Amino acid sequence: MSRKTDARAFFAKWRADYDFKTLIGSTGAMLVTAAFAVYNGYLGIAHASPWHGGICVYYLLLHLLRLIVIRAERAPKDRAGADSRKERAVLAASGLLLALNLCLIGPFYLMVSQRRPVTLTLIPAIAMAAYTTYKVTMAAVNLKRKGRSDNRSVRFLRTLNFIDALLSIVTLQNTLIMVNSADGGRSMLPLTAATSGLIWAAMLAISIYELHAEWKRVHTREA
Repeated sequence: MSRKTDARAFFAKWRADYDFKTLIGSTGAMLVTAAFAVYNGYLGIAHASPWHGGICVYYLLLHLLRLIVIRAERAPKDRAGADSRKERAVLAASGLLLALNLCLIGPFYLMVSQRRPVTLTLIPAIAMAAYTTYKVTMAAVNLKRKGRSDNRSVRFLRTLNFIDALLSIVTLQNTLIMVNSADGGRSMLPLTAATSGLIWAAMLAISIYELHAEWKRVHTREA
């Protein structure tokens, strides 16, 4: 009986508490990110692929960023300076996010120039497209809703999810082009380069905005 009561209380809080939903959802996203990192690491070794190796490192660092912010959020609130440490953790994560997205230029170049092995056939690629569509839709909706919360950790995690979704769009686009093109996607190179460049620029712009907002918040508080 107590288990049913606990389950009902959990789902009631899930529906009512936006911050709680974000933190639990981001904990699940950490597990998915870790799985993607392991999968890409395996493909990097199996195919001697710098692309998969780079994406493995990216997902590992993305996992680390979520872990930093979630651990800071779950730290005891009754300790002196707890709020300041949490804000500095989010600021550090924002700086690392910008650096991480700047480093994506290497994997993006490999992908656009078709220097990555395609490990999917058409049917798995379509399934990947369906999942990516869901992922992007939810990330966009939650990014718009993040203004509901004053919690900087929650707002940063929603931004991180959206950037993760943008990377999925680029990966999916290039996978579908290479799977469906007779020439391996070479004829689509201008389109691939243009769209990938625009999405990468959007990721950088969001990262810069997030870092600037966190920097301003921390130093305004300390002034």
